Formats: sequence, C-alpha cells, structure tokens
Amino acid sequence: MTANYSNNTVYFIAYAKLPGEIPAANLHRVVGLGLIIDRNSGEIVDVSCTLLTKEAREFIKSVLVGHNIHDEGAEVIAASIRDRYHGFAQKALCVALRGGIERYLQWKNEQTK
Repeated sequence: MTANYSNNTVYFIAYAKLPGEIPAANLHRVVGLGLIIDRNSGEIVDVSCTLLTKEAREFIKSVLVGHNIHDEGAEVIAASIRDRYHGFAQKALCVALRGGIERYLQWKNEQTK
C-alpha cells in the first residue's frame, strides 16, 4: 500500500549515532528519522525511522504524528519521545528529530525570502 501525500507536504530526514550496545547498531551505526511535514500548518503527518523492530518504528510514528512544529518547536516534541520511548536509542532519536526539524525550519525560512 502506497501512501498518498498532498502537494503541501515535504520530507526531511536526519541521522544520529546509535549507542554501540544495542542490536540495531550492528546493522546501522546511525538511526534515521524522516518527517513528512505539512508545509502550511507545520503538522507532522507521517514518520519513518530505521529502528530495528516494526513495533518500535510504529510506536515512534504514533508518538510524533500530529505534533505541530510551528506551534510546539523541537524541544517540546523531543520531550514527547523522552516521556514515552525508553529504549536505548532515545537520545539518538531526539538528536535526529531536532536535526530534521532544524533542516525543515531553515528550508521554510529560505522559502519566505
């Protein structure tokens, strides 16, 4: 099943180093966190990540979808990961989230010039 996204959506991805003691680090040295964002509203409409298990990927998606970057900002959204996700990749996910949001905000700022 292929998702259909509106023309108002944009995709940004960022990466962060995984801790060496988790199994995913054997496959990937980094975690990638992709954000599909509605450029008009700032709402996160979908998420992808490279965590090892399907359940972890789906859980992170459920934590992040619906948050609004324009209204909440990176730290508030990262706090939702710290509150709900207690795996070893928590810090890396927060770093990747902040990186993706920062890239989006830079791009958004350039679009308004």
